[in-house]
Parts: sequence; structure tokens; C-alpha cells
Amino acid sequence: MDHDVTVFKSYPFKKGQKIRIEGSGRSGDWEVADLSNSKVTLRCPISKKEYKWARFCYYTEEKKMEWPGD
Repeated sequence: MDHDVTVFKSYPFKKGQKIRIEGSGRSGDWEVADLSNSKVTLRCPISKKEYKWARFCYYTEEKKMEWPGD
């Protein structure tokens, strides 16, 4: 029997990539500063502070937009 299944895939970050996270406690504009197999280091483009987190993002869409945003 077939079922409706939602499939999530880990996002393949690239060093230097500019990203925007929406809908979480990490919401905002970030630059990918460094990567490992299990961690991603993100840099705030305003304060330049860096945070290392377990990989957590999943792909939704790409679009042209101002970055960093308001």
C-alpha cells in the first residue's frame, strides 16, 4: 500500500555560501565559514561572530534577494 511520505535531505553547504534561515531560533542571514562531516560553522555578516552547530538545515528553495536583509 502506498503512503504519503515526506523525505528530508541534509543540505549540501558550500564554504563561503550566503544563506538565510527562516522559521527557527537561528533565523537570519549567515555565511558558511567552515564545514566538517557533522558540523557547520556559520558567521553573522554584521557582527562577524561565528557559531558551530551540528548540521541542521534542509533545502527548501533558492531565490534572488538582498543579503543581508532588513
